Amino acid sequence: MAYNKAKLVGFNHVAVEVGDVEEALEFYGRIFGFELRGRGRGMAFVDAGDQFLAISEGRTQPPDEHRHVGVVVDDKRAVRRALREAGVELLPGRGLDFRDPWGNRWQVVEYGEVQFSKAPGVLEGMGLRGLKKTEDALEQLRRKGLAPQ
Repeated sequence: MAYNKAKLVGFNHVAVEVGDVEEALEFYGRIFGFELRGRGRGMAFVDAGDQFLAISEGRTQPPDEHRHVGVVVDDKRAVRRALREAGVELLPGRGLDFRDPWGNRWQVVEYGEVQFSKAPGVLEGMGLRGLKKTEDALEQLRRKGLAPQ
């Protein structure tokens, strides 16, 4: 018997565990510009336009090696500067990877360089109306039939 499978459309949110939510908000606030979406007991929710990051207390596992959270930013150089100013060690590799104080591994990419795309209305609502893709990223999107109009 054949079943239709639900198509993976995207991600509503990513959840990361930290030791202390207040410390995490302070740390992430030194690295990224963001707005707090909401709070719960032992949790905080950070806006990323039409998506969000859930931060919860209770991390007990060792630092991540290969598992990571890939985030898209408007200015990767600004993140690199902020990490340097905060004394955060960059991890070796081809990108901009680091671990937060709780061992979560983060990989930072710039919006213009990757296929990930926000709808124009979402970008405008985020104050990022003029954010553009590189020709290479546009070509990758075109090959998949996903290029913006």
